[in-house]
Amino acid sequence: MELTPERVAAERNWVADRSESVVPLINDVRADLGDVFDTDVSPVTEAQYIAEVDAVFADGDLAVNVAALVALLRDLDVEGDYPGFVVDELLGRELAATIAGAQPLRTLGEATFHYADLRVHGGDDDNAGVDDLEAALAAGFQERLPGWNWTDRESPFGVE
Repeated sequence: MELTPERVAAERNWVADRSESVVPLINDVRADLGDVFDTDVSPVTEAQYIAEVDAVFADGDLAVNVAALVALLRDLDVEGDYPGFVVDELLGRELAATIAGAQPLRTLGEATFHYADLRVHGGDDDNAGVDDLEAALAAGFQERLPGWNWTDRESPFGVE
């Protein structure tokens, strides 16, 4: 695989174009986790998602890593799928964490990836890695986007 600025831009466009499937997944995951944790979580709009995609890809060092993981998952297919189960999970979890950002969001992105992955099943024309890719996008971006009340307050653990 060769990553050029043009390839990174193409992967950015692919990620943005997935908004119709990723945004509803983000909102489903947020609603489910809100119920589990007895909190209200604001839904995400397609405009918010695309703006955050733009923010991720505006950071060149982050963009090249996200683009590489996206490209790998888009192309990943294993005959019979099951033997490739571990590698697509590994790549998906890393993509979610990379998009989510620094701790604690990174770990939350990884954990949420597995939760989102249970809700995504690729279409007949998709490679095996595409469902993990969509789950990773949903998990990573939902961590970056506002809506969780605990991220809207100052932490009581900051030391001045």
